[in-house]
Amino acid sequence: MPSFTHDGLSLAYEVFGEGLPVLCIHGFASSGKVNWVDTGWVETLTGAGFQAITLDNRGHGQSDKPHDPDHYYPGQMAQDAVALLDHLSVGRAAVLGYSMGARIAAFMAYSHPHRVVCALFGGMGMNLINGLTDGNDIIAGLRAPALADLTHPTARQFRIFADHTGSDREALAACMETSREPMARADVRRIEVPVLVAVGEADTMAGPPEPLAELLPYGEAVVIPKRDHMRATGDKMFKSAALEFLGRMYSNAPIS
Repeated sequence: MPSFTHDGLSLAYEVFGEGLPVLCIHGFASSGKVNWVDTGWVETLTGAGFQAITLDNRGHGQSDKPHDPDHYYPGQMAQDAVALLDHLSVGRAAVLGYSMGARIAAFMAYSHPHRVVCALFGGMGMNLINGLTDGNDIIAGLRAPALADLTHPTARQFRIFADHTGSDREALAACMETSREPMARADVRRIEVPVLVAVGEADTMAGPPEPLAELLPYGEAVVIPKRDHMRATGDKMFKSAALEFLGRMYSNAPIS
């Protein structure tokens, strides 16, 4: 798996297909493979003529995994994403993020709008601003001696997921401490690029998509029927809405 170095860390990535670039930023405790390849997203994007670029965020997948929470603020991970575009000599790209990846995409769109054609926030609604209420429970679950010790449903869910993916749980706990930093409402209003906000109908972790889309200057909202936070990731309707959005945005703002 290829990698590059940024901020003193080795970060893994992969590039699939040719065409207009879509940078895919995965969610917490996941990886480029788990979030985008295994769910069929890469196949969907490349099949539609896009180039899919996946990044393993710091602390995840094949990238370096520091145990210091100071390494995991979303602004820092947004800089990783920009550095990957630099490494690949990509001037501008659409940015597709899910959950934590959507938060990173938001910080990237705010700080580097000239690098972002458009953004897609999957699994992230108003909690981009309100924050994640279950964060401390997830941290405790990751650091618990055994799964049997956990009763909190979200903590159990992420502990099972982390164990399934063979993750470094201490790195994930450090990541959860700081990566959930909320974005200021005023900064959300200053995101200048078009954004599609897509959240599952039964997703209690993301917060509703419509109020966030209304705050964004160029926001659109999509509710994914009958899907919770985990099951919305690879949903066919989510993919269909994303392709339609990407097609419109790239036709209106071709990359330079």
